Amino acid sequence: MSTMKVAVTGGFGALGAAVVRRAAAGGARVAVLDRAPAPADSAALVGAAGVAIGGVDLGDPAGAAAAFEAVGEAFGGLDVLVNVAGGFRFETLAEGQPGTWDFMFKVNLATAANASRAALPMLLASGRGAIVNIGAGAALKAGAGMGAYAASKAGVHRLTESLAEELKGKVTVNAVLPSTIDTPVNRRDMPDADFSKWVAPDDLADIILFLAGARAITGALLPVNGGV
Repeated sequence: MSTMKVAVTGGFGALGAAVVRRAAAGGARVAVLDRAPAPADSAALVGAAGVAIGGVDLGDPAGAAAAFEAVGEAFGGLDVLVNVAGGFRFETLAEGQPGTWDFMFKVNLATAANASRAALPMLLASGRGAIVNIGAGAALKAGAGMGAYAASKAGVHRLTESLAEELKGKVTVNAVLPSTIDTPVNRRDMPDADFSKWVAPDDLADIILFLAGARAITGALLPVNGGV
């Protein structure tokens, strides 16, 4: 079997980088796409056979198309897309900004939809194509201040289910629904939390890559709750 070709959006962040490292360690060629500029040490992250593309606005369909065209030129195809790119805002409706809702939908839902659309021709041609999205446990029941974030992630859940039906028998489409992920940013923002109950990025990356290779699973929304 040929080497697996994997694209990870948001691949310079904590979870994305964990997925990249795990996939590369398993022998995959990995392309990283991120809105942030490619860091100086990106070659160490993706490996000699990988590619790092920074400055990509996946919220823009044309930007997504151009980025995946570059991936296709570098790899000659694509087998797996992992949609990690996203963001978080905590705001109550009364005290928050109206623009937060548009922003959350753009960075969480539009990025996943645009990347999937752009990658789809290559995934269909692969014969083993897979998409894994990042949903959220918080989107199953939203708490106060979580409305915009939870609504956008619930959209990712529905996108996952719909696309799984659309592509059934051709490309698998699944999502993980993590609780709080143990990242430096979350530790900074919630210093009094019990970090041992959070989901380690490496553990979540292993589950993501399992779903990427699970040919008999599609349309799944898999809760990943760490030590909770």
